[in-house]
This record gives sequence, structure tokens and C-alpha cells, in this order.
Amino acid sequence: MLIAILAILLGFLVSLPFWLPALVIRLRLRIFAHINGKEGIQVEVTQFRALYENPSANGRSRGAVLSDLFWYWLAPGPQVHQEHLEPGEWYTEVARTTRRILAGAHTKAATVAEACADRVLGELLTKPTNEVRLRDLMMPIWAEFYYEMVFDEPCPRAARDLIVGNADDVVTSLKCCGLRHMARRERLTRYLVARIEAGEVPHRLPDVLTVQEQAWYLQGTFFNTAVVQSSEAMAHLLMAIAQHPDVQRGLLDGTVEFDHVMDEALRLYPLFGVAHRITTGEIGTIPTGSVLLFNYPDFHQAGFEHPERFDPERWKTLTVKDVNHIPYGVTANRACPARGLMPITMRAVARTTLARFELRTSAAHTRSIPNRGPCLLTDRSEATRPVGRRLAVMRLRDRWEDVTRSITQLVLGSYMVWDARRKRLCGHYFEQLDGRLAVD
Repeated sequence: MLIAILAILLGFLVSLPFWLPALVIRLRLRIFAHINGKEGIQVEVTQFRALYENPSANGRSRGAVLSDLFWYWLAPGPQVHQEHLEPGEWYTEVARTTRRILAGAHTKAATVAEACADRVLGELLTKPTNEVRLRDLMMPIWAEFYYEMVFDEPCPRAARDLIVGNADDVVTSLKCCGLRHMARRERLTRYLVARIEAGEVPHRLPDVLTVQEQAWYLQGTFFNTAVVQSSEAMAHLLMAIAQHPDVQRGLLDGTVEFDHVMDEALRLYPLFGVAHRITTGEIGTIPTGSVLLFNYPDFHQAGFEHPERFDPERWKTLTVKDVNHIPYGVTANRACPARGLMPITMRAVARTTLARFELRTSAAHTRSIPNRGPCLLTDRSEATRPVGRRLAVMRLRDRWEDVTRSITQLVLGSYMVWDARRKRLCGHYFEQLDGRLAVD
């Protein structure tokens, strides 16, 4: 009898990685939906592009319960974060500044990105075979890159540590894998304020913002969103390459195009899950003030043959403008300011990485990539070194980490959604703003 009970218990424990994470994810989504309410209109795939491009679908924060959660995760300074600014003078000036800074970087972007990658990889990867988390490995590279774009000088190690600490804290809380650490974020804010006050930013910053707000703008746009999204995009790209040795060989010998691999990686693993916009005018039967929910993964899967398959070859006959593929948003409405820069710099960083290391992984690869992309990077001079045992351990560990991580996400995510609703950062901000305008 005891043996039978132990066998059942063992079977239950062994089965946990195969069903518990999916169950917890469904439970977490139900809890989030219950706390946030039933706000939002789910946009059908057939309407996705037309509504996304519509100039009246350009609100980002005001009037959406979801905004309280995003402001909570992006603090400090979410009110001047470019992605969450309302249309108007502030957004126009901030977006113009971002475009100007990035435009000035275009001619040297590939060279700077390659140098940053070469320096960071040489510093952090010193063994014949290095077990890394790709997102963590990429963050110092992009921290250095965007520092140089903003300050037009090489990035000191202390500044890099501040930027990486801030970006990692933001994305970890966004994935519900950890709580926010505001003191860590505010250290970077104080550093940026000091640099601005000392006149050490060689770009004209938005005049509509105070010095404190200018620091928040730089922090949110360049040292939060840009670093996080660039690191996640590179983690997806390198993870996909590691999982497909034939693609990796083709990239090295020139028979596979980098652009095709990047397009396919960002199609299958878009950086956004569900993005929301708020209508600032009527769109057909959709009233002003509606919250539109755009499901990127569904859109990027629709209309493709075998959409679940990673197949860069499909892009030999497809063009981005003719299919459901908008990894950087749409030009007509609040487009990503780095849409021209990212392919150039991602290609440079990927080539630098592949020139030095062979990539292999056995870990799960999902769009939200909460495991941060476990991967083995083996020096190409040591490429014949056997790694089968390490890959087996990686696979087993990743399965069990998924169990504990999903429970962590359930607990911490539920708390942060509740805490964000309680604090109402976005709601209070606009209520106070409306109050001041009424007095004036």
C-alpha cells in the first residue's frame, strides 16, 4: 500500500511540468481579468491593420483601466514615457526629439553596435562553453549602445550597471517574475538629472518638459523601452538560431539571409502580446473613448502557411507589406522610432555573436520568454566539444523552473495588478490635470 502511494505521489510530481504551468497561466489570466474588469474591445484580425492605422486610434493612457497597470510597471515618470503620452504638444515634441537622436546615429549605428557586442561578449564570456540567459547577455550590449546614442561617448561601466539594473527591474516586473525595486530605478533617474543639469547631453531635449521630466523621458524611452525591447528581440532571434542548426550554418556560409531570419523570428515571437489603444474620435460604430485590444500573436499567425513553424525560407517569396507582419507597428500611427535602426543593429550584433560562438539550446522558447533564453555559447575554436549532457540538464531544469516560475508569476502578478489598481497612478494623474485646467 505504501509503495503504491509513493508511486502515485512520484508520478504526480514528475507530471507537474507538463500541466501545472499551463493551468497556472489560465488561472492568472482569469484573476487579472477579474481585477481589471472586462474593459476593451478585442480587435478581429481582419480589422487589425485598418484600426491600428486609423488616426483616431491614437490615445494611449487617458480613460483606460489598463493604463494604471502599465504606468505602475513603467514608473518613475510614466506620464512622459513616449509610448504612453497622449497625442498633443508633448507627444509631438518628445517623438521629434527621439527621431532626431536616432537619425543622427544611423550612419554609425552598425559600427557602434558591433563594437559594443564585441566588447561585452569578450568581457562576459571567457570559457570555452558558456551557459547564459540570452536576454541577460544582450542587456549590457544595448545599454552601451543606447548610452552612446544619447551621450555620444563610450559607456562607462558604472553607467552601464545603472541602465541594466533599471531595465532588468522593469522587464522582470512586467513578466511578473519579481516585484518592482523603485530605489534601483531612481538611482538612474538621479544620474540622468545630474548629467542634464551639467549640460552633458549633446542633444536638445524637449522644452515642454522640466529637467526632472527630461530625465524620465530619457530613462523611459532609451534606457527602459529601447534596452528591454532590443534585448528581447535579440534573445528571440538568437534562441531561434540556436534551435535550428541548419539556419545557423546557412547564416555563416551566406546561404540564408539575416533579414529573412529576423522577419521570421519577430513574426513567430512578436515583442508585444496584446497592445491597447484608446479612440480619440469615433471610428465607424466604435465610440470615442473605447479601449481597443490588438492581439499581435494572432495577427502575425493569420494568413501564413504552417504559421507555427519557424521557416525563414517563406520570406523568399513574401514581402512584409503584403502579409500580416508589423513588428515595429505602423508608420501611419505612432510608429516605433527605431524601426529603421533595429534591423541594422540586430544584424550587426547577431553576426558578431555568431562569428565567435556556436549557439545551442534545449530550453522552451515562448513569445513572453520568461526563462530569459537559456543557451549554450561555445567558442568556435572549441565547437566539437560535446555538450549533450549539459543540454539535457538545461532541458530538465527549464521544465522545473517553469513550474516554480508560473507559481511566482501567479502570486506576484496578482499582487501587482491589485496594487496598481489601488494606486491608480494614471487615473489620479489625469484627474489632477483636469482639476488644474478647470481652475485655470
